[in-house]
Amino acid sequence: MKKGEIHQGLVERVDFPNKGILHVDGRTCIVKNTLPGQTVSFRVSKLRSGKAEGSLQEVIAPAPEQIPAPCPHFGLCGGCTYLNLPYAEQLKIKEEQVKRLLMEPLKAQEKEIRWEGIFHADQPYEYRNKMEFTFGDEYKDGPLSLGMHKRGSFYDVVTVSDCRIVDQDYRDILAATLSFFQERGVSYYHRLRHTGELRHLLVRKARATGEILVALVASKELSADSGTVADYRDMLLSLPLNGSIQGILHIRNDSVADTVQSDETTVLFGRDFIYEKLLGLTFKISAFSFFQTNSQGAEVLYSTVRRYIAESGGGTGTVFDLYSGTGTIAQLMAPAAKQVIGVEIVEEAVEAARENAASNGLANCTFLAGDVLKVLDTIPEKPDLIILDPPRDGVHPKALQKILAYGVENIIYISCKPTSLARDLEICLAAGYEAERGCCTDQFSWTGNIETCVLLAKATTQSSTPLL
Repeated sequence: MKKGEIHQGLVERVDFPNKGILHVDGRTCIVKNTLPGQTVSFRVSKLRSGKAEGSLQEVIAPAPEQIPAPCPHFGLCGGCTYLNLPYAEQLKIKEEQVKRLLMEPLKAQEKEIRWEGIFHADQPYEYRNKMEFTFGDEYKDGPLSLGMHKRGSFYDVVTVSDCRIVDQDYRDILAATLSFFQERGVSYYHRLRHTGELRHLLVRKARATGEILVALVASKELSADSGTVADYRDMLLSLPLNGSIQGILHIRNDSVADTVQSDETTVLFGRDFIYEKLLGLTFKISAFSFFQTNSQGAEVLYSTVRRYIAESGGGTGTVFDLYSGTGTIAQLMAPAAKQVIGVEIVEEAVEAARENAASNGLANCTFLAGDVLKVLDTIPEKPDLIILDPPRDGVHPKALQKILAYGVENIIYISCKPTSLARDLEICLAAGYEAERGCCTDQFSWTGNIETCVLLAKATTQSSTPLL
């Protein structure tokens, strides 16, 4: 086997997040964007230590369970991975991925984890409550497009006017926005030449309240007080949507990086936030607030966390909610706790958490802004329970050592990247903890992502039942 050669084989499984595994000529080969059971051809792109990586060339034979995708953009857009499988098959693949990743570190503990499987979403389509669409062109020097990056491309943008993971309001806002700026000949911001105007369209819609927030992200070339922007605002307000637009923003972003950030935010209409409800509590969400992108899935996840804590007999003393975002978990834990202390590095999220706690009448929540690694040294209280919901890369090793040094009876670890969780679990087990129970929740239907929740407890010799 040599670089550049074309080979073919049967995809045996798909590892997280999107790695099809084949065995060809005695080598393990990784080919992305494939499904278990497909026969594919691929071009070898990398060779190292008995393994090969390749780019998919053709699906020679479909997987036995494969079905036509309900989205016309599937395969071209890089957003979804499993839309051409029945929902149950997607769940099976994701659960098996997580179990394979956790199996290795969990060999170090004597008792077996009580594995609860994967909790599915009641609404696997049209579930997203936030989308960041990108302006660009679908091919070099092509007409203006607005949507998601083309699969495997950093530059080309596919207009996803029929996207299945958002509801009709998103689709209508996207289509109307694209048509508006196409008709006026407004250009997109070219991130290599640093020219142009339109960068991103950010849309948030609360599932429970139906409130919508729209933010147009543009360079300084398209100012907030221009007639074009005023006409755009009026056009949005005239759309016959199912939800109600509560805010329209103009966000100026002159950064050379291709990220959604604000150099200056102007409210064009209404307010710069919306309200969402989860499990009886109300949350204020701004354009840049961290909030679970699947509201119904978040209720399933947070209900699981509360159940784990209740059944372990914890959560009545001092609770540390580390990487707390806008304080959603902290506030859901607050009614049963003596006090909850949340730590989050994003100051805007901390301010939102404080406001949300006050509006929900929760006086026993404290939110601190800063890096967990440093802030822990400033907190005089000692926790009785710790909840971890870190970013995708997991917990910083030094911060994890500080966390484990508290020696609390239970730790809840919530992870949106099971490879990071598996790495951190190895450290937790070495420090005297055992994974008592765990599960997955399908927060990100049809994509390659999955949320995992594990309850850790100080090691005992008691036995547990269901195997991982």
